[in-house]
Amino acid sequence: MSEYLFQVQQVSKSFHVATADVPVLKDINFDVRVGDFLVIFGPSGCGKSTLLHTMLGLEEPTKGKVLFLGKNLYNGVTEDERSDFRKQHAGMVYQQPNWIRSLTVLENVAFPLLLLGEDQPEALKKADQAIAMVEMQEWSSYIPTELSSGQQQRVSLARALVSNPEVIIADEPTGNLDYESGQELMKLLTSLNTKAKKTVVMVTHDLEYLSFSKTAIRMFNGKIVGVFGESDKDALMSEIRGKRGNGFDHNPSNSEGTKEQKQAHDETKS
Repeated sequence: MSEYLFQVQQVSKSFHVATADVPVLKDINFDVRVGDFLVIFGPSGCGKSTLLHTMLGLEEPTKGKVLFLGKNLYNGVTEDERSDFRKQHAGMVYQQPNWIRSLTVLENVAFPLLLLGEDQPEALKKADQAIAMVEMQEWSSYIPTELSSGQQQRVSLARALVSNPEVIIADEPTGNLDYESGQELMKLLTSLNTKAKKTVVMVTHDLEYLSFSKTAIRMFNGKIVGVFGESDKDALMSEIRGKRGNGFDHNPSNSEGTKEQKQAHDETKS
């Protein structure tokens, strides 16, 4: 296997709006090494999620190329082929998990394997193992929407892990969580990176999570304005903390929403 999981080379992306082309990504260049825990951060609207989608084969760049495990995603590759490749090699966790509401936690986690052609007993067995990895076994028979936001994200992580992908892609996974639940999820991601040897690529606007990363990329206005390794990460965090108010603040209002969700959950179970 190559030492690089992703190679993003001179990627630009524009969206056509009305009569104008609006640039969103501007000449992006970077590599992601196998085993890295990369955090891509920057203020809302700077192009982070568009970059993730481009890396995954979901959004074709206007120019440039993306290599994922050495495969050029946009050179003679159909959309269906990109989709199959993504299902096999990437597990995704989003800010808002989507569930099949008629299925239990176990069945929702197994569902990606059924799409890949796995028979049901084997899919359920692997789903049970993935759920154990995120310490949610006692909730396997619940419907996911009966769980708190933090618990749902743990289940979402299990679903991302069930196919044993090379990389976990996390797009603002803590955005709807209170501080404590966010920290727990980040510790799980760190454990998967260090113990299970999963590469992690995470997008966030919250500087608090930089401490969990091995490397970090700072974006602003569609460009990469800084690339940081472990040795200079502490200095980076000190710098940004000195510039609070520029779109990097932790959002304390999240914890109130989570309290309401937990209260509703308790009332449902009583």
